[in-house]
Amino acid sequence: MTTVISKLRTGHVGLNVTDLARSLAFYRDALDFQVLGEGKEEDRRYAFLGRDGELVLTLWQQADSAFAHTAAGLHHLAFSAGAIEEVRAYEERLRGLGVDFAHEGVVAHGEGAASGGIFFHDPDGTRLEISVPTGAEDAPAPTAGAPTCGFF
Repeated sequence: MTTVISKLRTGHVGLNVTDLARSLAFYRDALDFQVLGEGKEEDRRYAFLGRDGELVLTLWQQADSAFAHTAAGLHHLAFSAGAIEEVRAYEERLRGLGVDFAHEGVVAHGEGAASGGIFFHDPDGTRLEISVPTGAEDAPAPTAGAPTCGFF
């Protein structure tokens, strides 16, 4: 019997958070995620977030401290946009909400790259990115000789 192996892709991402209400508001209001389900028991608080009924992100209130960029595990979470204009619209929305950015404005993924986006942090300090494969040709690359998404 031959087993067919399909091409794997990311299904959804689960993040531990320190304050579910705060993180839920951020991902819902700042990034347009819809709440698909929620657990509200005191010791089992979580939220399933997605778009058009498809699960994208789960938030679990299980952390007792902020994101630690020096710990093993998640480095950053990247979201793909359809066009550079969409990235810029998110940038404007996030700035209006007082979100902490790692770089000023849209930046390229590397020197001479057409891809790029914005790099910022959620309420627990988790590193986030919204990017596009093209459209950032004229944007600066903040980290010479290295990928931008690796060093923020």
